[in-house]
Amino acid sequence: MRIHGFQKLTLLDFPGKMACIVFTGGCNFVCPFCHNSRLIADKDLPSIAEEEVLDYLKKRAGILEGVVISGGEPLLQPDLKEFLTKIKALGYPVKLDTNGSIPDRLEELVNAGLIDYIAMDIKNSPAKYALTAGLESIDIGKIKRSVEIIMNSGIDYEFRTTVIKEFHEQADFEKIGRWLTGAKAFFLQNFRDSEGVVYDGLHPVSKNDLIDAKNILNRYIVNVSIRGE
Repeated sequence: MRIHGFQKLTLLDFPGKMACIVFTGGCNFVCPFCHNSRLIADKDLPSIAEEEVLDYLKKRAGILEGVVISGGEPLLQPDLKEFLTKIKALGYPVKLDTNGSIPDRLEELVNAGLIDYIAMDIKNSPAKYALTAGLESIDIGKIKRSVEIIMNSGIDYEFRTTVIKEFHEQADFEKIGRWLTGAKAFFLQNFRDSEGVVYDGLHPVSKNDLIDAKNILNRYIVNVSIRGE
């Protein structure tokens, strides 16, 4: 496992649980608005040993309530299944953050009972997906298959979109809503600039635009919320 970050406590990232976050290196997207730009390249970053994480989990058993696996894109890690098996053996629920680009591996982990909660980023409407992911092209079929796997998995999940003025219009949320009709939960979060963002010059949308996006999605998805209000 290429682990390049370990946050030992979060009260926000695993709904209803006091958890820790493991950040894996490497990503197959180059989203212009990503705050973890150093993890994308996965170069010249200090590594954290898998044993260090597992030892911490053993010591916090009975206190810590869950483990979030984030990135980067965790599903790129070839030994992720083995790592999750060790975490589950310690009795911890696991939340996976993913961009949904590797459905076969996602399905394998779901079927193995190694994931208890999935958060999948929805970058944009299908026609603008590659642009928003920072790619020249994308296999949108794989993204759509991941959505189907998640919605039919029987486990807790959420979809979420970071809203950026330069990339999103109200028509995009109409298309996203139709695509994800009947989803269990959807979160909108406004873009926030920081030093770690991949590209400069991006902007958040207005509060009214964010509310309008929520209202559009609510036509198709009952549980839509705005994070960070």
